[in-house]
Amino acid sequence: MNLRISGKHMDIGDAFRTRINDRVGEAIGKYFDRGFAGHVTVIKSGSRYSADCMIRLDSGASLQATGDAQDPTLAFEAAADRLETRLRRYKRRLKSHNSGNGNGELTDIAYTVMAPLADDDEEIPEDFAPAIVAESTMTLKTMSVASAVIELDTKD
Repeated sequence: MNLRISGKHMDIGDAFRTRINDRVGEAIGKYFDRGFAGHVTVIKSGSRYSADCMIRLDSGASLQATGDAQDPTLAFEAAADRLETRLRRYKRRLKSHNSGNGNGELTDIAYTVMAPLADDDEEIPEDFAPAIVAESTMTLKTMSVASAVIELDTKD
């Protein structure tokens, strides 16, 4: 968890900084186990405050949320609520894409693991047969690239 908290045209106190850190950590911890990095900027413009949250999850997803209010705490709370909504939608999208992977067809694929060749500059004889280290047959799902990426994102 690496969260940078800054203020523009205002000073962020320790209590507010702790509140921001806890709220963002709780929101992300509610939906994801892995870490995240990002920044929260609270900006004062006239009599209004705005909070801008930009979070990058370890899975590679970037989430952004903003909030405006007359009070910096309320502006951040609005941004945190939007961030939590985006996290919930992202998690739901991952689950819905993961539940319908591929077309249900399974394919048997045989593969062989061979021992590495020596790094000598000698020529390989014609009757050379490398030693087979392992041989196995697996059942793999047929799926699109997008479905495979989403499945890898949801695996721990």
